[in-house]
This record gives sequence, structure tokens and C-alpha cells, in this order.
Amino acid sequence: MKRIVSVLLAGGMILSLAACGGGSAETPDPVESSAPVESEAPATGGSGKLVIYSPNSDTQVNSSLEAFKAAYPGIEVELQQMGSGDVLSRIEAEKENPQADVNWGAINYNFYEQHPDLWEEYVSPNEELLDENYRNHAGFVSFGNLSGSGAFILNDDLLKELGVEVKGYADLLNPKLKGKIAMGDPTASSSAFAELTNMLLVMGEGETPDECYHSDAAWKYIEDFIANLDGIILSSSSAVYKNVVAGEYAVGVSYEDPVVQAVLDNKDNPDANISMVYPEEGAVWLPAGVAIVKNAPNMENAKLFVDFMLSEECQKELAKTTIRGTITTIPQDCEGMLPFDEIHVVYEDQAAVAAYQTEMLEKWTDILTR
Repeated sequence: MKRIVSVLLAGGMILSLAACGGGSAETPDPVESSAPVESEAPATGGSGKLVIYSPNSDTQVNSSLEAFKAAYPGIEVELQQMGSGDVLSRIEAEKENPQADVNWGAINYNFYEQHPDLWEEYVSPNEELLDENYRNHAGFVSFGNLSGSGAFILNDDLLKELGVEVKGYADLLNPKLKGKIAMGDPTASSSAFAELTNMLLVMGEGETPDECYHSDAAWKYIEDFIANLDGIILSSSSAVYKNVVAGEYAVGVSYEDPVVQAVLDNKDNPDANISMVYPEEGAVWLPAGVAIVKNAPNMENAKLFVDFMLSEECQKELAKTTIRGTITTIPQDCEGMLPFDEIHVVYEDQAAVAAYQTEMLEKWTDILTR
């Protein structure tokens, strides 16, 4: 059987982002993006209020939200930043009397599917601008930006001392790296869970995601990988790249945004020889969602916000950061980030991931405790 390399994306996971200055059972192949059609610049207008609940970082807010405010100066924007879990619990608690208009960033496929009554159905006219693989297939959640779950941060000095070269997941099984790999806890970190599913997809065997995620080859790889961790699991995603920079580990299994930022932050640091690599077996980019709250008090302004997040104007602002937009033909204007078409990108079926999440985590925990 051939290893699956691409399936149609069905949804998104939550991922915190830092900027540069910060399905279905059928699985058709992803459609290659053509050059995006020309979008209309958002009309200056709108009035009243817009209330946004979001876990997004200040750096992302400073790029996207400030651009929205400039385009719609007549709208009074109230941003309430909180953790992803707090966003979701508040929207659920307030569903009989909604206080927020938009959930920006704290929305994944699993939560959407379990709570369809919390979101307003809306498909932006700007959806046609996006890479086909990241369009709003559900009708409720739009995807304005991406985060790569497959990116390794490398301490080149330590790797040189060990005599090891790392280009992909297979290299992480090198016995010389035992105890030298930084990995987060998939049971506690959404980014670490995304890294687990990335491994299962590209190291598994099969014609479908089901076959890959459940294949003996995938879970044999996880067993060998956990053995090479030598019992060390880090408590947070930030600890992964920070400890590689500090020289505690030779390799960190992380995601693109913070790794690029760490490389940029340390390029003039003589004590930190840091670089990044995308795994040659394939890297998944997970879309971050924006959804309108059901019966939002300021519905028209909420729609304007979603439209703007998917517009070329906003996507070009994202391209100046470590955050990739879902118009993947717009080139990144951030040092250290490869063009999308130069990376081996693979596509997960997020509906399948959501369905198997509990099973995957139970297997991971069982292997780890053994």
C-alpha cells in the first residue's frame, strides 16, 4: 500500500500564534491553488460595536485587528483576550443571551461538531480567494490563517557534537538522540497533539487517514519515538523551543511560528546556533478558525470582520509575520520562512482526527506508561 500524503481538510485545530516582529469518509486529493482572484478592498464603513473573544497573541492582534480598525474606523471594537477554554465556555454559558459577536481563534472542528448551536451559519464571499484545502466546508467556521504542526528546531552545535543530521521524523529515532529530543505532552497541549497526528499520518501506511492513523507502522514509530525520548515529556509547547535554544536538547518537535521567531531572535546570539527544518516526510498546516456567535448582537459587523480576515488586504499583513494566511499564493515577507510550494505539505482529515482523538491519546499514554 502506498502511504497517504494528502486528504481533503475538514476543519481546524486551535493553535496559538506568534508574529514575526511575532470530513468526510471520502478523501479526495487536495486541489492545487490557482492564482487568487482579485478581491475587492473592504469598503470603509460600518458603525456600532463589535465584541471579539479571542486567545490570539498580541502580535497577531497588532497585525490583523489593527488593519481591520483602519479599514472600518466607524466600528468600535472590543477585544476580550482569554484562554481558548475560557472563550468556549463563556460562549456556551452565554448562548441564551450572547455577549460576543465573534470567536477569533478558539474554535476547532471537534468543538464545532459537538456544539453546532453556538455558531451562525455564514460563508464569506472571500472564501473563493483561499486555497481550496482550507475553505469553509462546514458552513460555520472560516479559516483565515495557518500554523505548521511539523517544524523542528535544531541546536546545530549539539547536533554537530553528536554527529547527527536531522531532516525528518525518521532521523528522530537515531540512538544518539536518546534523551536529547524535546517534545510536549499531547494530552495537555493542542500543538503537541497536532505533532502526534502529523507523525501518525506521514509515518503510517494506508490509502486513507483511517488506515494511516491505525496502522501498525504508525504506532510502531510512536513506540520507537517515545523510547528515544527516554521518559522526558515537557509540560508546555513553549518549553520545547526554549530548552533547545538554551542547549538542554538537540532537537525540538514544535510548530512553525515560534520556531521561526526563536531562530530570528537568536541569529546574532553567539551562544545559540539555532536553525529550523520542515520534516521531509511531510508537514501539516492546521487552519485557525473564526466563527460568528449564534444570534450575535452585532451580526453585520461580525460578517464584515470575517470577510476582512479572508481578504487579500489582511492576508498580506499576515504575510509579514510568522503566521501564514490561507491565500497560500501570497508569498511570506518574513525572513526564514520558505514559500508554501517549496515545502512538502500534507493535509489531514480533521474530522477523522476529532473522531479518534480520545483513542489516540489513550494509546500514547499507554505506550508512555509502559
